[in-house]
Amino acid sequence: MTSSVGLHRVVEPAGVLPQAAWRLDADPRIGADEVRIRVERLNLDAASFRQLSQRHDGDGAAVRAEVLEIIGARGKMQNPVTGSGGMLIGTVEEAGPASPLGLKAGDRVATLVSLTLTPLAVTDGLSRWDGLGEQVPCDGHAILFARSIAAVLPDDLDPELALAVLDVCGAPALTERVVRDRRAAGGEVTVAVIGGAGKSGSLALAAARQAGAARTVGVVPIAAERDRLLAAGLADEVALADARDPVGLSTAVTRALGGPADVTVVCVDVPGCEHGAILSTADGGTVVFFSMATSFAAAALGAEGLAADVTMLVGNGYVPGHAELALRLLREQTGVRALFESRLAAD
Repeated sequence: MTSSVGLHRVVEPAGVLPQAAWRLDADPRIGADEVRIRVERLNLDAASFRQLSQRHDGDGAAVRAEVLEIIGARGKMQNPVTGSGGMLIGTVEEAGPASPLGLKAGDRVATLVSLTLTPLAVTDGLSRWDGLGEQVPCDGHAILFARSIAAVLPDDLDPELALAVLDVCGAPALTERVVRDRRAAGGEVTVAVIGGAGKSGSLALAAARQAGAARTVGVVPIAAERDRLLAAGLADEVALADARDPVGLSTAVTRALGGPADVTVVCVDVPGCEHGAILSTADGGTVVFFSMATSFAAAALGAEGLAADVTMLVGNGYVPGHAELALRLLREQTGVRALFESRLAAD
């Protein structure tokens, strides 16, 4: 008997959902409402890859070995330090007759659910991956549940590019919703995106502008990212600041916007950015945390300690229509596409 949320795949501990489980059963035999994917490529979460790379001092072979160890031990890709995973692309091998996902054998798809809850087995030892980038070519299989989400890959985009976009498609969709709702409530909306030159950050800036933000600022830590974001033309202002420096970050945002932001979107992949984001946000404003490096306890307690009247949202990666919105922004915004393609080339 299968469970639509994958409870039958949990090996330990019993009684928890797959994301919270330590180990999943990646048996390739599927239930009536499951789908098996032949995996072609993983896209590791940015916070997870950064942690692994720093832990091993940039030694790609050591990073590859640890990722293999994690998948082998846990039956899924979930970094035990960051708790995050990523997503994958592949081809549907078999779809159960009761699967509600609308997929059929031969469909090339990107999973829109985290690897932290996706049963996964790798069969090639990741032999084609050098351990130096977030995208991981591989061979193996993964299992989707009835409550999983997947998107058929578009024919007009390179699969690696589509994977990179779909990995972060929740960020622009929620940003667009928050900005649109605040505008509907009355008044102009200013937006700060911390990590504006990254994948989720660039899409969030484009979505904020599309939703009618009056003014946007992208915050980046180094001059090279500032220059790339300026060239992309996605923000009205680009500011240099270390997101881990609360006063420096809030000063940079306030100077760029003429005051604190109404909406602050956190898209960086390093810890310690919670307090700066809160300080950068006006009373009555909204902070959206998309980074898996975020400490939500630090955010909550920090806001309390700062007497900050802000609404804080966890970007959970799913908003209806999120894949379509992200792909449309990539197609329509040349600056977004340029940033994504330069990042993939660097990887």
